[in-house]
Amino acid sequence: MMITKDHIGGLVFLCFSIAYGYYGSEIVLFPGDEFQPFHAKSLPLALAGLGIVFSVCQLLTASRSADDKLNLQGLDFVLMAKLLVLMLIFAAALEWIGFLLSTIIFLVGGYWLLGERRPKTLFLASVPFAVGFWALLTQLLDIYLAPGRLITTVFGG
Repeated sequence: MMITKDHIGGLVFLCFSIAYGYYGSEIVLFPGDEFQPFHAKSLPLALAGLGIVFSVCQLLTASRSADDKLNLQGLDFVLMAKLLVLMLIFAAALEWIGFLLSTIIFLVGGYWLLGERRPKTLFLASVPFAVGFWALLTQLLDIYLAPGRLITTVFGG
């Protein structure tokens, strides 16, 4: 059996989706939320299900051509490691500075690592997306996002 880039990508995405679904199912709901049509677990579980379906589709339709054989030359593992470290920092920052600030910092850091250096572009690509996603979750879907320990310590709450 020949393993191609599509197989590796599909397997990685399948593992990620399963892990995301597992941790999404661990989200604690407020009392009575389990009877609501949409609650804190709904979006993570839907995204995990879609990820599983798409990754299985990718595995089933992956190219079996010898031209697509897995070749590790030319891949930037240092950049990948930096992005993984950035994700760990994002996960740690969520609890301390909250969703909005940590998402903005994560997006700016990610774009910067990927080569974007113009501050205006970094700002415009990060802040509106983070604010929009925060507003969607908190205002439209009424999902509580903790402001972060540091924010509540400084400003109260």
